Amino acid sequence: MSTTNTPLYVAADVHGHRSEFREALRDSGIVDGQGRWSGGNARLWLLGDYVDRGPDGVGVIEDVQRLAGEATAAGGEVGALLGNHEVQLLAAHRFGAAPVAGWDEPGGFRGGWARFGGCEEDLRRLSPKHIAWIADLPAVALVDDYLLIHSDTVRYLEFGSTVADINTAVSTTLNCSDPAVWLEFCGRMSDRGAFRDAESAHADDPVSVMLRTLGGDVLVHGHSTLTKYFGVAPEDVRDVVRYADGRVVGIDGGVYEGGRILLTRLG
Repeated sequence: MSTTNTPLYVAADVHGHRSEFREALRDSGIVDGQGRWSGGNARLWLLGDYVDRGPDGVGVIEDVQRLAGEATAAGGEVGALLGNHEVQLLAAHRFGAAPVAGWDEPGGFRGGWARFGGCEEDLRRLSPKHIAWIADLPAVALVDDYLLIHSDTVRYLEFGSTVADINTAVSTTLNCSDPAVWLEFCGRMSDRGAFRDAESAHADDPVSVMLRTLGGDVLVHGHSTLTKYFGVAPEDVRDVVRYADGRVVGIDGGVYEGGRILLTRLG
């Protein structure tokens, strides 16, 4: 595990809120007034859920793609993780409304995606380039001493016991055509709440298991909004939530619930 002296920023769950995302980046000095990368050699990691629940998820994806190129040219980095809403969007695109065996969901994957906040415009505008970008996203990243994931779940370990193994297994699943596999995949990626009761560090608590298995000293996640799952009123969302004896950081400010995008500097 390597560390650097370059700034490390994280954000999660933009959910199609393109203008709010740009504003958060601008306020942190990562982009300029025109939305172009101005962060120099800074690193920015986005923890998934670019689409659904907001007006322009595909536009957010395109912004992230553009910023990644601009950051690289300036000596910086933009990294992005896979979120459960990207998985659900791809499932809706791939399988449509066909019934799924073992799942009593009207409209199949497309019906489930719509029920969980899917936006028709995102699905309509999804191109092969967007699909390829999503399918190439890692599910887990270890950056300095931070373990970055989208969902607050231990179910990532069902894919493998190393960061590389998990990301390889997820990539394989994204290229699978079996709806039963995708149903299980969506369930794993949508799980939540595994760390909120882990207030003391024990060898077998879920936070310790994740960090010991995959590395890092602090686990950082999105997915579970501060507004709904941590009891923070939308108007009071100002900072991330640190819990489990400071070993876990929740960064989803619940922008689609009236909160905000919490672009946070970790190091």
